[in-house]
Amino acid sequence: MTTTVPERLVVRAPNWLGDLVMALPALGMIRRAYPEAELTIAAPLPCAPVFEQHTAVGSVDVIAPDMATGEEFDTILLLTNSFGSAWRARRAGIKERWGYAAAGRSWLLTRAVPRPSGRVHQVDYYRVLARELGMAGTGERPWIEPGARAEERAAAFLAAAGLEGRRLVGFAPGAAYGHAKRWPPRYVAETVARLAVEHAVTCVLVGASGDVEAGREIESALGSRRLAPGRLVNVIGHTDLWLLIGLLARCETFVTNDSGAMHLAAALGTHVVATFGPTDERETAPSGARVEVLTAGVFCRPCKLRDCPIDHRCMKRITPARVLDAVLSTRPPA
Repeated sequence: MTTTVPERLVVRAPNWLGDLVMALPALGMIRRAYPEAELTIAAPLPCAPVFEQHTAVGSVDVIAPDMATGEEFDTILLLTNSFGSAWRARRAGIKERWGYAAAGRSWLLTRAVPRPSGRVHQVDYYRVLARELGMAGTGERPWIEPGARAEERAAAFLAAAGLEGRRLVGFAPGAAYGHAKRWPPRYVAETVARLAVEHAVTCVLVGASGDVEAGREIESALGSRRLAPGRLVNVIGHTDLWLLIGLLARCETFVTNDSGAMHLAAALGTHVVATFGPTDERETAPSGARVEVLTAGVFCRPCKLRDCPIDHRCMKRITPARVLDAVLSTRPPA
């Protein structure tokens, strides 16, 4: 058990959206371990809307990472592994500094926990840290219930677009890690066309500004296929996190590469069809009865490369027909 009970605790959350969602169970453990403490999350501010939803963490304040100082907090728990995060915590004068003994930073921490050996799922990686620091935990998966603002944003968007009451299937065709993680845009286009024409589904393309190219490639691949009005909606680069959360919660199914939006959709309880190529689903796949992970049995995966040096077989062998079958097998909520 910890020898110091924090009164003003700040948790340095992961930088990436997907990692932050995977950290929610550990954050819930921290909240339950110190119910009387003033808990604050230090995270990139674009991710702050996650904590405005209903999660295991409850109501917390969110600050930018560089705002955590010893004047405000007596303890910092680092979910990040970097040397820099520990160095900044010490320079900021925070008395208690807890985290994994990673990146040669043990001497900067007052409680350094050995990293788990072997392959560990990222959700468990964060949970193990909390557990080794004396916090009781369960095997719960990340969960999010959308708050009022996210619901209102999605309702207003769908009403303005004339899409109220439509069956929605979301697609996240981009990936921040690199092109190797992307399911081929022409495959996305074929799946969109079949859903729109054969099943009267409205397909919604979502993503960050860096994914605009992928959206354009899909629209180009659709070419002369004439979809009925309102069957394809491309909002890549035009959604903030509140709107994204609201839209994902309303989708029947979400087709996605290994991405932050994948973890968000799974935590919201949406049926997720996730294509994994160069990354390892044993380490980062979302969990839950409504998650289907599709992979190809090729010798070279998971390579974890940003760009494929050969023929991208790990993603090309996940066929549109296979994804379509998974989409149409929509599983009811538990």
